[in-house]
Amino acid sequence: MVAAPNPTPAAPNPQIPSPPEGSDAALVSPDVKRENLPSPPSGQPLPRLGILASGSGSNFEAIAQSIALGHLQAEIPLVIYNNPGATVVARADRWGVPTVLLNHRDFAQREDLDRAIAHTLQQYQVQWVIMAGWMRIVTPILIEAFPQRLINIHPSLLPSFKGTKAVEQALAAGVKITGCTVHLVVPEVDSGPILMQAAVPIFPHDTPATLHQRIQVQEHRIFPAAIAAAISATA
Repeated sequence: MVAAPNPTPAAPNPQIPSPPEGSDAALVSPDVKRENLPSPPSGQPLPRLGILASGSGSNFEAIAQSIALGHLQAEIPLVIYNNPGATVVARADRWGVPTVLLNHRDFAQREDLDRAIAHTLQQYQVQWVIMAGWMRIVTPILIEAFPQRLINIHPSLLPSFKGTKAVEQALAAGVKITGCTVHLVVPEVDSGPILMQAAVPIFPHDTPATLHQRIQVQEHRIFPAAIAAAISATA
């Protein structure tokens, strides 16, 4: 296992304790320097990030580790997930972050799910909503509840390859470079203002699995930095 980075950070956020020995969080190593990330003015409360995740939660863990190391000045009061078997729950448990299941199958319409999500986030006094592998199209109900404060990450260099299976789309198109994009969420899918991007080369032997793995490395690097930049821009 790759050793976890061990800088000398400022006192870690008590909302995000360090993971136990052996956690696969050690594999997440954002290489953004702390001095390059904006911090909130002294004395102000930390921004509260509500995480939406549908699957493994590796991007949640990259954000959590960035907070623990002092790279990102924020706190995570909860993770909302929509799939009962999502392994993000185990990751959140390791980091001491509460989780709430809102199974989309229990809601008749997307708008009903988004109302429940918005209500839950507001109960936890969330200020920013982070879609970290959230595999549901959101509606204006959620977007309008958190205007200009809903952030998504997508595995392509937008505006290319919007929607589902972006990695497979890139391979099928025969492009030589793809990547990932952090953007604000608007009603049109994957079309909001771009906050940050990272490029990833495509090799002749790549499969969807190998390419997605390399894209995720860049996702883990830029996602916390883009969140910090967005928070700073609205301070």
